[in-house]
Amino acid sequence: MLSSPWIAALLAIFSWWFFTGIILLVVRRADKFGGAAHGRNVVLSVPLFALGTAGLVLSANTLNVANVYVSFLSVLLVWGWIELAFLSGIITGPERAPCPEHLQGWARFVRAWHTLSYHELLLLIGMLIVTVATIGSENTFGFWAYLTLFAARISAKLNLFFGVPRINTEFVPKPLEHLKSYFRQGNVTIAFVLGVTFLSFATACFAERLFTAETTPALVGFALLLALSALATLEHWLMVIPLPDAKLWRWMLPSLPTTSKTGQSHEL
Repeated sequence: MLSSPWIAALLAIFSWWFFTGIILLVVRRADKFGGAAHGRNVVLSVPLFALGTAGLVLSANTLNVANVYVSFLSVLLVWGWIELAFLSGIITGPERAPCPEHLQGWARFVRAWHTLSYHELLLLIGMLIVTVATIGSENTFGFWAYLTLFAARISAKLNLFFGVPRINTEFVPKPLEHLKSYFRQGNVTIAFVLGVTFLSFATACFAERLFTAETTPALVGFALLLALSALATLEHWLMVIPLPDAKLWRWMLPSLPTTSKTGQSHEL
């Protein structure tokens, strides 16, 4: 049954929803207890990062269905820990103050970079780890999964900075409250066009590879990548289309004092 591309696609969708929900749940619960709880969660979850790295290394040399799934889930563990460290406010950037209203243009961009620079460097370190673990190996699906997540995340951040019609601050944790001042709600920009075009092209490429796959592991791997890139593309469109996507996770999270929201999707 796990050899079915439909099962693989459904597993990718469920993993995206589940991992995102778990991270949001952990962060929101920690918000109730302060910074120490955030730091504790990040430290205690380091073994998950190590498990993901080990899974990538062990699954890289042989291309079979089991290893394709292992590499995909291992990437989600690596990516999930990095996102937890960011959302917990532990690894963000040296700037932790709101953006002054008078800043515009390049000065605003530089200040925004300083709020995220450590996290961006950690994402690049994660890319390096995944690349070293999979380069020259038979099973490179973990690498392509991480690259898809990386490209989608960079595009999403740029769009929040340059401007999109819908921005949701409902799930922004307390340690990152200052980031709201760097978001810009407005018409779509060239950043959105480029991001959606790139992700749509990647989705089309994975779809073509899926339909021409000659082995079962390749069929499963490209089904996972197709679902992941399609979700990333959809999440970008949800920055424009008024759909209540936040309901996917709101029901499973403990309540906090109401925050302002105008709606925008959240990626893993």
